[in-house]
Amino acid sequence: MGVISELIRTEGDGKISFGDYTLSSKTKKDNFEHGADKYKVKTFREITKLECNGIFVYESVPGTAVSGLDLTENEVSFRVEGPEDAEITLGLSDSTEYEVLINGENAGTMKTNLGGKLTLSVELGEDHPADISIIKK
Repeated sequence: MGVISELIRTEGDGKISFGDYTLSSKTKKDNFEHGADKYKVKTFREITKLECNGIFVYESVPGTAVSGLDLTENEVSFRVEGPEDAEITLGLSDSTEYEVLINGENAGTMKTNLGGKLTLSVELGEDHPADISIIKK
């Protein structure tokens, strides 16, 4: 997969890919149109953040590259890559339980807070991406 040199793009299957963890300084791209939505991405080695129509969607510390982001009402799925382990926060529904799958293995059930944020840690490394699925219960 690798970094997304254009910072954010729409893939042939309609999913979104974004992020470049190799950048030494914060770089952003906003007003990226995908369907009826406008996305904004900020990314570099320390953080990657994605917003949709001004609403928080994704953040990782340190920065990551995400491919195949698929957002539906009941599930969020994507592949994430980075040079080291990352903490990922997603903007989901308030006070809702989700089943978390990492590389197809059940990582347990997590409940979002009142702001709808769910945070998980993912083991990453060179040539060690992770497939993430967050499914509403």
